[in-house]
Amino acid sequence: MSTSEERILVLDFGSQYAQLIARRVRELNVFAQILPCNAPIDQIKEIDPHGIILSGGPANVYAVDAPRCASEVFELGIPIFGICYGTQLMCEVMGGKVQKAESREFGHAAITAVEKNEIFADLPDELDVWMSHGDQIDSLPAGFKTLAKTSTCPHAAIACDEKKMYGVQFHPEVAHTPRGKDMLKNFLYKVVGARGEWQMSDFIEETIQAVRAKVGDANVVLGLSGGVDSSVVAVLLNKAIGKQLHCIFVDNGVLRKGEFDRVVKGYQEKFHLNLIPVQAGERFLTKLAGVTDPEKKRKIIGHEFIEIFEEEAKKIPNAKFLAQGTLYPDVIESVSAHGGPTAVIKSHHNVGGLPEKLGFELVEPLRMLFKDEVREMGAALGMPETLIWRHPFPGPGLAVRIVSDITPERVRVLQDADDIVMQEIHASGFYRKVWQAFAVLLPVTSVGVMGDERTYENTVALRVVESLDGMTADWAHLPYELLGRISNRIINEVRGVNRVVYDISSKPPSTIEWE
Repeated sequence: MSTSEERILVLDFGSQYAQLIARRVRELNVFAQILPCNAPIDQIKEIDPHGIILSGGPANVYAVDAPRCASEVFELGIPIFGICYGTQLMCEVMGGKVQKAESREFGHAAITAVEKNEIFADLPDELDVWMSHGDQIDSLPAGFKTLAKTSTCPHAAIACDEKKMYGVQFHPEVAHTPRGKDMLKNFLYKVVGARGEWQMSDFIEETIQAVRAKVGDANVVLGLSGGVDSSVVAVLLNKAIGKQLHCIFVDNGVLRKGEFDRVVKGYQEKFHLNLIPVQAGERFLTKLAGVTDPEKKRKIIGHEFIEIFEEEAKKIPNAKFLAQGTLYPDVIESVSAHGGPTAVIKSHHNVGGLPEKLGFELVEPLRMLFKDEVREMGAALGMPETLIWRHPFPGPGLAVRIVSDITPERVRVLQDADDIVMQEIHASGFYRKVWQAFAVLLPVTSVGVMGDERTYENTVALRVVESLDGMTADWAHLPYELLGRISNRIINEVRGVNRVVYDISSKPPSTIEWE
C-alpha cells in the first residue's frame, strides 16, 4: 500500500491492459491499486479510493457468466471511469442496453466530439483512438449523455455529470490512443481532484521496508541474468538487505555471445555483489535436446534454473527466499492476474516454469511494474544508463529464438547472428530508439549461391520493434542501408546462413518474440 493518501482503484474485468491503466495513473503521480472485479465491497471501502476505473475485458456484458463487480460500487458516490467493457457494464447496471454491434471496431478509429465536458477538456473535437470491441451501447441510461461518436459507434464516450460517471468505448491507456493519457489526466485532476503526490521514490522506500519485514535475518538467493529486471532487483535488494543477498548467475548455454564473462566481470567490479557464477550450459542443452515446443522449452529452462538455485542455496546458511525479476507483463501473459478473468497468452520462466514444491519463498519486488517503470526505478537507484536501457532479453534466452530443437550448432549460428545485429544497431544509433532488436533462427532452409556453388542453408529473421511498454508494439522502420548491412554481414560472416528476412508484424496480433 502506498504512503500517499490519495489512490485510484482499478477493477480488473480480465483486461490484458489492467496494469497498463494503473501504470498510466502512476505516471500522472497518483497511486493506483488493482483488485479483481469481484472484490468484496467491504474491501473496496477499506481501501477508500478517491476514484474507480473499470477496465476492459474479453467477455460480453449480457452473458450469464459475465464478470461483474458489486453493484454497491455504483452507489459509493465517488467518480467512476469505465473503459470498453467497463463502460458497457456501467451502462447496463445503470439501466442502459448493450448489444452486439453491426460493425465491430478493432484497431485505429476516429472519434468526433458531440458534447464537451471535463474528460475532453482542452482536447480537439476530432481524435484518433484505439478500439477493440464487438459490442456497443444501444441505449443510454437515464441521466447519461453522449460525449463522442465514430462512424459506426454512436456512443463512443458517455457521461453522467451528476453521478460523476464517465465511460469510453476505446482504450485511452494504450499508446495507440495518442491523447488517451490526457483524458485520464482530466479524470484524475478535473473530476477526482487529485493532487499528484505519488512518486517512484515512495514505491522504492515502501518496497525496501516490505522486503526487510518479509525477509528478516534470512538470506536471499537471486537469479541474476544481467538484464535490466534482475539487475534492478539486485541493486534494490542490496540496498534493502546488503550481504544477506546472494546473486547466482547461471550460464544456461543459450546466452548471448560472450555474455557470461561480461556479466561476471561487470557485477563483481562495478556493483560488488555477492556473485556466484555457475557454468551449466551442457546441463541445459542436454535437457533441451530434441525439444521443439516453446512451452516445454520455457518450462525445462525454468525448472533447471530452480534446481540450480536450490543446489547452490544449500551452500548458503539460512537461505529461505528466492528473488526474481518478474514483471507484470510476465504475470498477465502467464496466469490470471489479481484473481480476475484475464486470458492466458503464454508462460514465462519466472512464472509458469516454477515447480509446485519450491524450496523457497518468493521475493518479487518488481511484480507490479512495467519495463519503463523498472528503468525509472533503476535511475532513482543511481544505476548507469547503459544497464538501465539494455533491451529486454527473454529468461529462456536464445532457446525461444531458435524455432526448432536446440543444438550446439544452432546456438552458435544464432549467437553469431545476434552479435552482428547488436553491433550494427548500436553503431547506427538505433539502440535507444527501438524497444527491442534481435535475430531469430528459423526452421527453414533454402537454396542459395555462394562462390558459384549451390548452398542449402538456414534462414535468419530480423525482429526490431518500437514500443513504450511491451504490451503493444510495431515494427521499426529501419533505413534500408542498415537492413542491408546487417543482412550482408550475417550472410557473409555467419557460417550456415544464406538468407535474412525482416519481420514487419505488429503486436497485436503477433507477439514480440516468435515463441
